[in-house]
Order: sequence, then structure tokens, then C-alpha cells
Amino acid sequence: MSKSKKREEFESRIKQALGVLGEVSQDNTTPRNIRRAAKNAMDSLQFPEHSLGVRASNAIAILDDISQDPNMPQYTRVKLWSVASLLEAIKD
Repeated sequence: MSKSKKREEFESRIKQALGVLGEVSQDNTTPRNIRRAAKNAMDSLQFPEHSLGVRASNAIAILDDISQDPNMPQYTRVKLWSVASLLEAIKD
């Protein structure tokens, strides 16, 4: 796969992840700390000084930290796991 093709795929994955994280961060039924973590993950995905791989890794770290929160609704946990799996494919 060519570099530009791979980069396009990675950017598409990040765009999908941002969409789901945006939903979570706007969901008022989700606890505030989890919405804040989703916003932080979005910020790290959009940080232009880092490469795509570093952005993805930082976002995954944020999601891993919050994923064990017992107050998280199950449907939100599933969304965050799907975001993490999307991002795990992104490597430098």
C-alpha cells in the first residue's frame, strides 16, 4: 500500500473516531468525567504537531484510563472500545 493511500486510510479512521467521540462528549446521560475524557481524546487526535501514530496512541491512552470507570454506561463503553480498535490500526 502506498504512503498516501495509507495516510488517507488513517485520516479516515481518525475522522470516524472523532465522530464517535463527539457523540460521547455531547451525551448528557454520560458522566461529566467521561465526556471530558472524550473531549481530551478528540483534542489529542487533532494535535497537528504530532504524527498520526502518536495522536492515535495518546487518544488510546486517554480512553484506556477512563474505560474501567464503573459509572460509565455500557453503551458508552462499547463506543469507546470501538474508537480504540479503530485507532489501534494507526501506526507511524
